[in-house]
Amino acid sequence: MTLPDLPFDTDAMIAGLRPWVECESPTYDAAAVARMMDLVAFDCAAMGASVEIIPGRMGCGPSVRARMPHPDQGRPGILVSGHFDTVHPVGTLAKNPFRIEGDKVFGPGIQDMKSGNYIALEAMRQITRAGLKTPLPVTFLFTPDEEIGFPATRALIEAEALANRYFLCPEPAGPDNGVTTGRYAIARFEITCAGVPSHAGAHLEQGTSAVRELAHRIIEIEGMTTSDCTFSVNDVTSGQWVNCVPSFARAQVLSMAKEQADLDQGVARMLALAGTRNGVTFTVTQTVTRPVWENGLPETMALYETARALAAEMGMALPYASQGGGSDANFSGALRVASLCSLGVVGDGLHTLGEHIQASSLAPRARLIAGLYCTLGA
Repeated sequence: MTLPDLPFDTDAMIAGLRPWVECESPTYDAAAVARMMDLVAFDCAAMGASVEIIPGRMGCGPSVRARMPHPDQGRPGILVSGHFDTVHPVGTLAKNPFRIEGDKVFGPGIQDMKSGNYIALEAMRQITRAGLKTPLPVTFLFTPDEEIGFPATRALIEAEALANRYFLCPEPAGPDNGVTTGRYAIARFEITCAGVPSHAGAHLEQGTSAVRELAHRIIEIEGMTTSDCTFSVNDVTSGQWVNCVPSFARAQVLSMAKEQADLDQGVARMLALAGTRNGVTFTVTQTVTRPVWENGLPETMALYETARALAAEMGMALPYASQGGGSDANFSGALRVASLCSLGVVGDGLHTLGEHIQASSLAPRARLIAGLYCTLGA
């Protein structure tokens, strides 16, 4: 097992990554995500890939599928899957601009997960420039809706995963340079409250506030959190007129569990909250679910051992762990496709205004991915 000798250049990678980071792409802005996908599609085409832009649906932006030239193209190979949507609204760049401070490179979405996607492409770019051939065909799939649970593209990811032998996901690396060999199960819910409207100034007593009941329910839901299954509420909305007793309120709930059985119990507890209380009707709808990717599956660990050996050749430790957060690999792992996640860049602050990566990790992590491309299937 030998790593290809490729000239990865940190400064060049930072320069190439900058336009991606400065193209803000929050999930709920399909046009913004489409602009990001245009950049990606161009870069893939410039590498010589056959590029498809797959139209978006369910209000989400498009996806990009890029197949690298290969004599066995169309046969099972390596799928690299990642997302380009972020949790940062357009305008966040003004608060967390792209900048370099020592070994840190900042910007919205740079860690989660534009830098990981970039080095996955850069690894292939350098392989192509060197005139090397990968043993297996390599396909890239980039999606627009990971941050909301893949409601639009789960079927696409699963179909591509099943068509390939290996599934690589360049989500952020662990702080210890680690990779992920399992993911917790996740479920999302939408909850709504229906009360009775009235004029809040003239006839307050005639109304029944949906907002007040939702507030009680939020405390109740988050109070169900245990070490085995967690619950978190956000995206709380209601009416706009403060002189009206609110007859409608809604929120979203995220539940995560290490084991599928624990999540199943959490789902049952959430659905059991439906009904009428204090004059307010409470509805619970399960929206999207990510299945558990069990840690330590034989096909996963065989792939991990290949990566670990490549990392050792570089003089780099590569610990592994199962963790929460969710990723594309929940789906591939649950389908028993050999999967490895967190192959991206080391950093910190994802989903915050301090999101950044460590510049010094760009080249080593790109080299590791290039090693996988050139080793898997050999």
